[in-house]
Amino acid sequence: MESINKSDNNFEQCLKCTICTVYCPVLAVNPDFPGPKHGGPDQERLRLKMPSFYDEANKYCMNCKRCEVACPSNVRVGDIIQKAKLKYSRHKPSLRDFFLSHTDLVGTLSSPFAPIVNKVLSWDVTKQVMDTTIHVDKHRIFPEYSHEKFVSWLEKQAGEQKKFAHQLCYFHGCYVNYNFPQLGKDFVKVMNAFGYGVQLLEKEKCCGVALISNGFAGQARRQGEVNLRSIRKAVSENMPVVATSSTCTMTIRDEYPHILNLKNADVRDHVELATRFIYRMINESKDFDLSKLKFIQRGHPLKIAYHTPCHLEKLGWEYYSIELLRMIPDVEITVLKPNCCGIGGTYGFKKENYENAQKIGEPLFREIEEGGFDLVVTDCETCKWQIEMSTSKKCKHPITVFAEALTE
Repeated sequence: MESINKSDNNFEQCLKCTICTVYCPVLAVNPDFPGPKHGGPDQERLRLKMPSFYDEANKYCMNCKRCEVACPSNVRVGDIIQKAKLKYSRHKPSLRDFFLSHTDLVGTLSSPFAPIVNKVLSWDVTKQVMDTTIHVDKHRIFPEYSHEKFVSWLEKQAGEQKKFAHQLCYFHGCYVNYNFPQLGKDFVKVMNAFGYGVQLLEKEKCCGVALISNGFAGQARRQGEVNLRSIRKAVSENMPVVATSSTCTMTIRDEYPHILNLKNADVRDHVELATRFIYRMINESKDFDLSKLKFIQRGHPLKIAYHTPCHLEKLGWEYYSIELLRMIPDVEITVLKPNCCGIGGTYGFKKENYENAQKIGEPLFREIEEGGFDLVVTDCETCKWQIEMSTSKKCKHPITVFAEALTE
């Protein structure tokens, strides 16, 4: 007999097996967090009867989705907690939460003055002031801003990009646009090598994941509506939409309908992660032959440690990134144990979470340091920040490694 959910999520399907509790990285280091089962499906039954049953300790959930990966009943445990936080929490977002989550605004203001902003944010006195006043932990290292935005760079290449027989739209995300345009340039180089020109969406806003996590659901929904309109336009013109950020991809595909109530079923499957798109292109299309690409011959193996981001594991697409890396000559890949890095987007920037974020990531950091690797590779920008801050290794995106392996 088909089950009927009485709520706007699927908490009724929880079997109370507690496997989500075992896999929760936060509960392992922070006993104040009620845990995914209790904070999610269990408390949801109570919250439906009386909203005052909401437990403010659910703020410690980092929305890593590992509970959902582990759940044998496909309960959207993380989404249940996220929606409950947005609906029932009595704590309003702070000034810190505003600045951490409004990435388009902060990026737009910072980019013109990038050298100055980067310098000021690196000062110990700045970090101490932020720690004391707005409670951004003083130990956290901020990603640097770029003076030239990726969008500005790609607009200059528009004429060349339109010459390619195949076209796609790139959802670049805030990180590429404001902080690290080089990843976007690497993506363009790789796609051009496969015969694809890269275009911008008609209009792109931040995917909204940080806004959701920090309590700005209304703004996240408005930005999601803008993105979906642009994605639908691209799809109507037979252009796939490809992203390099695993979190942006997961948010657009899964959090838009489940948390923001934005219907995306008509375009969901047209939003791809770059490594999956390229892997499928190589293996499913007769138009593309990997042997035609010329790779730099190192003559010695590059020892790579691959870290699977939590949101990529939620998508189930880490296979494509790993296999794409294995196509590169002279690369030796070790897939690291599936440990969370601990940063959780803006979560690890907050003073009250910083210590626990580092405890969560400690097993990963130790494995990286003890492995004798040349490089760490991951698809998530915030994982990159956390790994580079907490270990002695550089961290790159799979697309960058692929681009660097191609001869000019």
